[in-house]
Amino acid sequence: MVELETAQRAVEDLVVIAEFRDPIYPGLVSTGKVERGGGKPFHTVINAENFHALQTLLYTHEGKVDAIYIDPPYNTGARDWKYNNDYVDGEDIYRHSKWLAFMERRLKLAKRLLNPLDSVLIVTIDEKEYLRLGLLLSQVFPEADIQMVSDVINRAGSPRAGRFSRVDEYIYYVFIGEAAVTPWTSTMLGEDEATTPMPTVWFTAVRRGSGSAREDKKSGKASFYPVVIDAETGAFIRVGDPLPHGSSRHDFPLAPGELAIWPLTTDGRENRWRFSADAMRRHFANGTARLGRRDPLTGLRPVTYLQPGTLANIANGTFEVLGRTAEGALELGLGERAKAVAPRTVWSRTSHFARDHGSNLIGKLLPGRRFPFPKSLYAVEDSLRFVIADKPDAVVLDFFAGSGTTTHAVMRLNRQDGGSRSSISVTNNEVGMEEQSRLSAEGLRPGDAEWEQWGICDHITKPRIRAAITGKTPDGEAINGDYKFIDEFPMADGLGENVEFFTLTYETPRMVAHNRAFSAIAPLLWLRAGAEGARIDAIAEEGFAVADVYGVLFEVDQSRPFVDQLSARPNARMAFIVTDDDRAFQLVCAGLPEHVEPVRLYESYLTNFTINVGGDR
Repeated sequence: MVELETAQRAVEDLVVIAEFRDPIYPGLVSTGKVERGGGKPFHTVINAENFHALQTLLYTHEGKVDAIYIDPPYNTGARDWKYNNDYVDGEDIYRHSKWLAFMERRLKLAKRLLNPLDSVLIVTIDEKEYLRLGLLLSQVFPEADIQMVSDVINRAGSPRAGRFSRVDEYIYYVFIGEAAVTPWTSTMLGEDEATTPMPTVWFTAVRRGSGSAREDKKSGKASFYPVVIDAETGAFIRVGDPLPHGSSRHDFPLAPGELAIWPLTTDGRENRWRFSADAMRRHFANGTARLGRRDPLTGLRPVTYLQPGTLANIANGTFEVLGRTAEGALELGLGERAKAVAPRTVWSRTSHFARDHGSNLIGKLLPGRRFPFPKSLYAVEDSLRFVIADKPDAVVLDFFAGSGTTTHAVMRLNRQDGGSRSSISVTNNEVGMEEQSRLSAEGLRPGDAEWEQWGICDHITKPRIRAAITGKTPDGEAINGDYKFIDEFPMADGLGENVEFFTLTYETPRMVAHNRAFSAIAPLLWLRAGAEGARIDAIAEEGFAVADVYGVLFEVDQSRPFVDQLSARPNARMAFIVTDDDRAFQLVCAGLPEHVEPVRLYESYLTNFTINVGGDR
């Protein structure tokens, strides 16, 4: 008889084992928040394996994301942070196909999150995988228009033995639906670009061409009249009344010291003004007509005016009014619209240098902490600007968030134009290789608090975003340094934004089936409703709960007070109704106001929040 050996282990050492394709029931647990943005939507940072996070976000954001920016592992074989470069060992002969499979699974989910009518996917990459990535993007997004940009990120160059020194990386733009590039004030080719000259906008007020002579207009409002100026100074005095047809301009009565300007051709023939005397008076009063330089012989001054098209361009921002001259005429300059040009496909800007505005910037936000290969904040800011500048409420996703540069960039864009864009950043809490070796030698392992505190999310991402908003380092000191380029101000001022940090959890089927996991599911409903305002975190005893922008009906027999309270909130946009009864669901929907979208939650939450099933993985 074989004697069975027994052993004792601590409970904290036990690991729950699940089969590869076992369903997963995700939840979110808040790990902190920062609120400095008033009523703005919250940015969201999720500590999670990004494939499962993307599956979870399909419930909250399918078809709703305006832009995705990702900086995936470049597959260089370097051994540093897992989500920077080291996905597959450099000696693995299947490293390219493994990397492609890794990316394809995530890009397929990303496609479902993007707005199919108008959205953009942005992917950065270097020369190791850019060709394969381009083919993969064409395969996953066959209906999209794809363009590649080359961005100089290190003018000093990264040496390649026996090869050219690399100064740039590549950015793929995948344009979906009606998505387009918004012109800007720079071509991005360099720093010292020639400015767009101000075009001629003042044109003669004298009619030209056929039918312009005085005798060609014998009926209607007469447009042959004088503009009277001071004979000594040339200053404008008044606009005279029109002369009747056949009257001589020499008979027009002038006071002593006055001089009349008539609509004459260069050879002295009488033409007409382009508009009536009343219209000329309005032009001078509005500053849209002016007198030019005096003729040294005659003392006369040419009369010019702003054409209707120019006035329209002032209204639409092509031109801007800088002020008025001493005589009251408008002074115009180019508006932002006129200065805007289409950015080129090669970018060379000092603001995009990764060391100066990536590594060094993190050093200011998080003194003493290091994160290898962070993107320049301003490079990400510009990359996003071209596709969400005209979308002040855009939702931006980054599921390779790393140090959190994308969220930081979105917050800066909001400050520049008063937008309320929100971001969702997903990163894991991987610990760097050097730290892993040190911690393992100390007898620590993943899951231990002493281990997890050194992970990407806890050690870099969350503190970086918190510092950017509060203007203080993790030690509570004011951040030393200023933001540069587009929006210059002290980093210590912080940013007027809200953010909440979450960790993705894996709930047990039993807990979810018996509705005992609502607290973990509650953030998903809040995210789906726009991540704005208060959140409903528990099942209400009254059978329903209503927050700022959404409500949850747990008991359909409480539908009347639920609908009444939701209808009283003009900002409400979503109602979650828990029921298996089709008829009951339709009756509640019929009572909801038009601006509130009904969403059905089945009584067994297993039906709503199951991921990792089927062939997606």
